Amino acid sequence: MSSPLPQSPVANLAAVPHWLNLANLLTLSRLVLAFVLFGLMAFEMWIVSLGVFGVAAFTDWLDGYVARRQGLVSSLGRVLDPLVDKVLICGAFVFLLPLGTKEGWLLPWMVTVVIARELIISGLRDQLESMGAAFGADMLGKIKMTLQCAALIAIFVALEAQGRSGIGIVPQELALIRDFLIWAMVLATVLSGANYLVRLATPSAKS
Repeated sequence: MSSPLPQSPVANLAAVPHWLNLANLLTLSRLVLAFVLFGLMAFEMWIVSLGVFGVAAFTDWLDGYVARRQGLVSSLGRVLDPLVDKVLICGAFVFLLPLGTKEGWLLPWMVTVVIARELIISGLRDQLESMGAAFGADMLGKIKMTLQCAALIAIFVALEAQGRSGIGIVPQELALIRDFLIWAMVLATVLSGANYLVRLATPSAKS
């Protein structure tokens, strides 16, 4: 009796779940990096946190590029990608809140605005897309995400500079840049959330 032929690499690839593609793996890697980041932040390892956050932010661009380039856009990816973004961004601001509140550059209401906007808009988007209506990100949403990342980078740089100063003081120029980006991020968060609500109320504006 002849032994069964070994499966070819093509057959093995065919057995891989369709959702386990490169784009979704990049997204999942960002989730892992988010928890690595939170651990580093808990130990106030700011320069390493900056590097990990930079890599995580890069994968946010890369997974979208790969999905579009290789035709890997999926319903799972459309849900998973923004969800992981929220874990990364909101989690980072939550970890920074005690220190920011103590020093006055990040206030509880700011973080509340960020988290509330993400929860409300995500819930509305999921509800609409479950009914078959497309409701993707718009330019304001992308600007908001960019400013959130820029604000976090500025915070990490300022905290690292503060630690290296020897006297616990952030250089004035860095403090001004950090504060400007935080306020710009909060404003963009409010405006993008309001814009989504306007789109929700205007069926022709949904895309």
